Amino acid sequence: MNWQSLVLYLLCLSRSCLADNGMDMSMDGGMSLAVGNMLSYLHFTPGDNLWFLGWVPKSSGAMVGTCIALFMLALMERWIAACRGVMELHWGQQATIIASDKLNTLPTQSFLMGPIKRFNPPFIPAHDITRGVMFAAQTLLGYLFMLTVMTYQLGFIFSLVVGLGVGETLFGRFGSITHAH
Repeated sequence: MNWQSLVLYLLCLSRSCLADNGMDMSMDGGMSLAVGNMLSYLHFTPGDNLWFLGWVPKSSGAMVGTCIALFMLALMERWIAACRGVMELHWGQQATIIASDKLNTLPTQSFLMGPIKRFNPPFIPAHDITRGVMFAAQTLLGYLFMLTVMTYQLGFIFSLVVGLGVGETLFGRFGSITHAH
């Protein structure tokens, strides 16, 4: 056996060892989970895990309850966005008053355009910590909604979309207050 044959044999052996790790890498079926299968296409069939193994709606009643819970979470996300919008307006006015008190001037629009070219509102812990907590809650809900959509369960997806739409209808005008002024 010459050295070229030996190198070829070792390359083939190493390739087969690296390619076979003992796992079935077939993509033909659903993902096998401890509770059931995760379907990788849009479906209405119950039995998908929602966020953790303890929340697996298998019956039609459980699916309805899960869809109602997702609808309410979507409403809550839009409510938090509206509260943030109203609070941003209030906090902006408060910051302008605090800054003008420090300069002994009146808090008017000309104040922001006049001698100070750039206005940085002061750090107010009651405002800024609350802003951060509300933003973190909104971000958490956004990630949970993304994970929900990744189940491909159409009932869940429709509940989120309808909940976000109804929430925007109910609370959207409050969140846009900051953009109107």
